[in-house]
Amino acid sequence: MKIVEIVKLSAELLKRLHGFGIKMNDYEYLPLYDDYKKMRSDGHKTTYIVAVLCERYKLCERKVYKLIKHYHKDCYFDAV
Repeated sequence: MKIVEIVKLSAELLKRLHGFGIKMNDYEYLPLYDDYKKMRSDGHKTTYIVAVLCERYKLCERKVYKLIKHYHKDCYFDAV
């Protein structure tokens, strides 16, 4: 199967995801956000959580803050 065939099969879904501001690689960092939510519910401060996640996932602080903000946003169609 070719890439174009997969895109054609998924075109409607991809269009809707894009309209909601969801990026193709958002699935990659779901475990990071799950860890963030668990640590927040345990009462840890955001600065500490970001430091731990930076080390755990080998990312810079800015990227972790950006991911947290992105996942926390409400979805509205044509949000981009």
